[in-house]
Amino acid sequence: MMHANDLTALLPAVIEAVGVAGDTLLARFSGHARPDGLAALLAAIEANDDSVSGALRDSLLRIRPGSGWVDDEEGGGPLPDGEWWIVDAVEGNVNHIHGSTAWAVSATLVRDGFAVLTVVKLPVTDTVYAAVRGQGATVNGLPLQVSKKTQLQAAIVGTGQARPGEGRAVHAAIGTSVFAMLESALLVRMAVPATLELIEVASGRMDGFWQYSQVRSGLAAGTLLVSEAGGVVTDTHGQPWSFASPDMLATAPGIHADALACLDTAVNPTDAGQA
Repeated sequence: MMHANDLTALLPAVIEAVGVAGDTLLARFSGHARPDGLAALLAAIEANDDSVSGALRDSLLRIRPGSGWVDDEEGGGPLPDGEWWIVDAVEGNVNHIHGSTAWAVSATLVRDGFAVLTVVKLPVTDTVYAAVRGQGATVNGLPLQVSKKTQLQAAIVGTGQARPGEGRAVHAAIGTSVFAMLESALLVRMAVPATLELIEVASGRMDGFWQYSQVRSGLAAGTLLVSEAGGVVTDTHGQPWSFASPDMLATAPGIHADALACLDTAVNPTDAGQA
């Protein structure tokens, strides 16, 4: 079994590998970039991925010999037992190619279904978020702490898409949940990527984030950061979140029950009425 101290010892090498990828992407970044159509957009996304994915994969597999690699960035559901790297080499790629600074590089080590180590690098601000399961979460080496709010009506919350064309049922759930939260929370926002929104929750700058999706690469890093910063991570019915969960809610402890009730009433009105 891998102990926390062993994981912590891996952090410098993972931070370096993620940082190298971040430097490559930063050199490719322009605040003036504006793709003029779908073909140009898709080509720019692929070019960014190609510039860093192979080298990052080689580096991480060397750091943890015997680990596996999840090839599908938009894949969901549970992973086989053992160690796996869930990586988004250009987290927020669509933002990068449109000249927005809301992008990052993330790498998360999963062991037997649980995220145990994560590193997220924001190259534009030279900021590194990291967490080891059971050892807390940090930003540039300093501890992270979730919000202490206890009232949903005072909370800043958010959601977002996991991928374009998510599907009608997911779109309906997102729309219904946003409407409910607009009537219950102080402020509701929608943004991608999920990892950066979950970082806001882990840092206490937001109070909650939910998502109706199983996409692993958008949730692996952020959920570990939130839980290690003292937050609560469940599905939208209050059950413990895992990669098998169809949706996710991560909040400060003080608003979790009210956020659950708001989402459950909105998306499952029949169930709520029978409760």
